[in-house]
Amino acid sequence: MDWKKLITDTKQSFSKFKKATPVTFEGFEVMGKDAKKDGHLSTKTKEFIALGISVAVRCESCIGLHVEHLVHLGATREELVEALSMSSYMGGGPSLTYSAKALEAFDQLSN
Repeated sequence: MDWKKLITDTKQSFSKFKKATPVTFEGFEVMGKDAKKDGHLSTKTKEFIALGISVAVRCESCIGLHVEHLVHLGATREELVEALSMSSYMGGGPSLTYSAKALEAFDQLSN
């Protein structure tokens, strides 16, 4: 899978949908901005949580977007593998499959 293309396509789809329903997106963006800010948990920790949920719900676009954020936040491959190991433990076989996809995304996006 070409993760950069998936992320680009996802962002383009979001842009089109945002034009169709701006109030929905505005609410989502406000909620996200508050949820992602550094607090008792760092932004990076929160992105690892979001990635774990993305793996659990099997959302490839979500995986790509959160891995992209983690790369920008300086996450290491070792941190990602550890987080994905926990996600796989909690989600079983299906999560193993999506954890492997997330690792592939990291490898592509961090180069």
